[in-house]
Amino acid sequence: MKEKIEIDKPQCNCGVVGVFNHPQAALTSYYALHSLQHRGQEAAGISSFYYDEKKKKMRFVSEKGFGLVLDVFSDGKLLTEYLKGNSAIAHNRYSTTGSSKKSNIQPFNIIYHSGILSIAHNGNLTNTRCLRKFLHQRGAIFQTTTDTELILHLIAHSQKEKKIDQIREALQFVEGAYSFVILTEDSLIAARDPYGFRPLNIGRIKLEDGTYSYIVASETCAFDIVDAEFVRDVKHNEIVVINQKTCETGEMQSYKIVEKTPEARHCIFEYIYFSRPDSQIFGHNVDKVRRKLGKVLAEESPIVLENNEKLSVISVPDSANTASLGYAKINKCFHENTVFEIGLIRSHYVGRTFIAPGQENRIFRVKVKFNPVKGVIENRVILLIDDSIVRGTTSKALIKILKSAKPKQVHLKVTAPPIKFPCFYGMDFPNREELIANSHSSIEEIKEVIGVDSLHYLSIESLLAAVPKDEGISYCTACFTGDYPVEYDKKLNRTLF
Repeated sequence: MKEKIEIDKPQCNCGVVGVFNHPQAALTSYYALHSLQHRGQEAAGISSFYYDEKKKKMRFVSEKGFGLVLDVFSDGKLLTEYLKGNSAIAHNRYSTTGSSKKSNIQPFNIIYHSGILSIAHNGNLTNTRCLRKFLHQRGAIFQTTTDTELILHLIAHSQKEKKIDQIREALQFVEGAYSFVILTEDSLIAARDPYGFRPLNIGRIKLEDGTYSYIVASETCAFDIVDAEFVRDVKHNEIVVINQKTCETGEMQSYKIVEKTPEARHCIFEYIYFSRPDSQIFGHNVDKVRRKLGKVLAEESPIVLENNEKLSVISVPDSANTASLGYAKINKCFHENTVFEIGLIRSHYVGRTFIAPGQENRIFRVKVKFNPVKGVIENRVILLIDDSIVRGTTSKALIKILKSAKPKQVHLKVTAPPIKFPCFYGMDFPNREELIANSHSSIEEIKEVIGVDSLHYLSIESLLAAVPKDEGISYCTACFTGDYPVEYDKKLNRTLF
């Protein structure tokens, strides 16, 4: 039978892209979306807007499907002929709210009383249940099971005249985490929730006529592939409107979602695991932050071996690579014979499914992804650096694979604290009962289950000391501490409309 290759990591949320005033908007969105593939591998979609000369009005076309970006858009004519127009938005999906069916693949498009509109969303709303109930009572008919569709209904139900006012009003009624890109007939609109859980960035591309095309994306690595210049972040609690005037003058309209902007609570896991190391998010380079995580981990928990025996530091690729370099550099100050080695090779060519023989196939599934470099591991003391442990199942299998290469010892250090609580803001963490930090009473017990000689998690204090500190900016650490900035399944505190 076919099995999904499920590596026990926090599942990423989604990636969003918006392009405005570009002669090849869909193609540009495609390249940018490909750079955000790590944020969602379940499905992908692109919607583009074009002017219909016959009907003398703007229209939209859309293409979406299951699989990777390269698979969904394998027919080049989709991007050059079908998805026409000079503006487009795109989405990579990993489902957090809503089942895996085609109707749930974004972007979503509507024709309503004020025209046409398309939307793509990264994050997770926390008051979905009460909003859905309210809208059902108002006669709304839902086409999907996602939280994103609620925004479209709220916009359509608004009595405001201008689209920007409709969108702002709709966002005032939703709670939780969201980074949106919204396309209208004449504007690209980007928004981040009042706490700014998820990143969203603005860039621009200089066109041949001297004007600019603008691009909005979850991470700046999406800018690099299309030669876009980073302009700025979308701020938390901000709606940004990009239109033709922006392309000519650089001026963007900015609105607050709620009048009083709270202190931001950026998702700290974006630095630990989600974002690509070559990206800039929340105004800082991910690579630099991850190196610092490795450094503070070494300061907090160095390894010193007797007789200056060689310590080989290896990473679980790819997300722990940078932190491992930081750890090895600092641990060398405590133990001179510390070296960073490539001890695990990761296969990048595994599809979404793989034939896994037999019932006891968890180790086999991990072996499909990772293979040890025996010459680096055999008869050596190994320190494995990982970014997080969720259920512990993959860690246990990976250690067993490493031990097959006959090391002297295997130690494991993690650049995050123990994960004890589920996430309601866009990460697909399992229930509390499934988290290994809850199902076992101590670090010592977890160490025995995983099968390592020692285990150390980075403390929450060291984690917060390592991440950037900006005025008015804090971090969401709910998965470690249970301190949720936004209440889950909160009832509506006022009448809508």
